[in-house]
Amino acid sequence: MQVPQGHFVLQRRPLRRHELLRAWDSADTYLLSEAAELLESHPDNATRVLIVNDNFGALAVALAAWSPQAWSDSYLSQLATRDNLLANRLDAAAITQVNSLAQPAGPLDLVLIRVPKTLALLEDQLIKLKPLLKADTKVLIAGMVKALPRSVWPMLERLLGVTDTAPALKKAKLIRVTPDLSLPLPSNPYPVTYPLEGSDWCITNHANVFSRDSLDIGTRFFLQHLPLMRQAVDIIDLGCGNGVVGLQATAQHPQATVHFVDESFMAVASAQENFVRAFGATRAAIFHVGDGLESFSHASADLVLCNPPFHQQQAVGDQIAQRFFKQAHKVLKPSGEFWVVGNRHLSYHVTLKRLFGNAELVASNAKFVILKMVRRRPHL
Repeated sequence: MQVPQGHFVLQRRPLRRHELLRAWDSADTYLLSEAAELLESHPDNATRVLIVNDNFGALAVALAAWSPQAWSDSYLSQLATRDNLLANRLDAAAITQVNSLAQPAGPLDLVLIRVPKTLALLEDQLIKLKPLLKADTKVLIAGMVKALPRSVWPMLERLLGVTDTAPALKKAKLIRVTPDLSLPLPSNPYPVTYPLEGSDWCITNHANVFSRDSLDIGTRFFLQHLPLMRQAVDIIDLGCGNGVVGLQATAQHPQATVHFVDESFMAVASAQENFVRAFGATRAAIFHVGDGLESFSHASADLVLCNPPFHQQQAVGDQIAQRFFKQAHKVLKPSGEFWVVGNRHLSYHVTLKRLFGNAELVASNAKFVILKMVRRRPHL
C-alpha cells in the first residue's frame, strides 16, 4: 500500500495461500490521504487519533507514529493489525486496541471511520463517540461506493453534525463531518432483546450481531434438526452469533460443556448474556473470542455445530467457512460429529466430503441444507 505516510506491506486474516484479495482498498487510501493533510503540521503524538472499524490494520499501520486508538468488534481485525505492525517493523504497543464493548478515551482531535457492513454497529458507535468529540474534532468517514447506503448520511447528521461529501475517488467516497455539540444525544437502542419463538427464552443481541431483531431463517431451520448425542462431553457452537444454537444444545445435553466461539466481541457477549439468562447458575459454559478453533486442542470435542458466515466485512466468500471446516476436522475426537447448515447454492458438501470422506444430508428445504460429517480420517 502506497500512501502519503509511506509504503507498507499488508496481509489479511485469516491467512490463505495464494490470497487474491488485498488487505486495503481505496476507502483506506482516501482516508489516509485526507488525514495526511490534516496531520502534516502536527508533531508525532500531539494529535489524539481514533480509528474505527479498521478492517486489517491498514489505517493503524500507516498512522502508527501518532499512537492511535483502534476501535473494532473484530478479533481478526485486531490480530491482522498486530501482524501488519510487526511485518512493517513497527511497535505493536504503539496502537491501543479497543474492543467494541469498551469505550475509547477522549477527547479526540481526529477520527477516521470505515463504514461497517452492519449499520446498527455504526449507529451504536456514533452514539458512544459523540461525547468524545470537540467542536474542532475532524471526523472523516469512508467506504466503497457500492457499500455505502444512502441512510449513512442522515444518520451522521442526526447523531454528529453537518456532512460534506468529497468527490468519489477510485470507487470510494469520503464524508467529512463537522461536530455539532448542541445536538441532543439519543439513548442507545442497543442491545436489542426479543422473545425467542417456541421457547421461554429472551434473546439479547448487541448491535453487530447477525439478524439482530429476530431469529434468522437458517438458524430456525437448524434448530429443528439439531442432533442428540447423549455421550457428548464437549460441544462447540462455532461462529455462535447470539448463541441460540448453543443454548439449544445445552438444553438437550445436560451432561455436556458447551463452548461458544466467535470472532465478534459483541456476538460472544450476546451469547454469554443469553446463556446466563436461560440457565443462571445451574449450568456452566465457556465463551471464546478468537480465530475460530485455533486455540482448541486436537481431538478435544465430541460435537461441533456451525452456521458459518459467507462474507467478511463487505467481501462475499467462503474463506471463513472453509477455515472452520478444516479446524473442526482437527478438533473433533475420533467418531466426533460436525453439523453444518448453509445455503444450498454454496455447495459445502463438495469440500466437506473431500475433507471428512463423508457428508450426509440430514435435511433440506428450498433455501438451506443441513449436513452431518463424522471424523473418521486421521488428523491432517
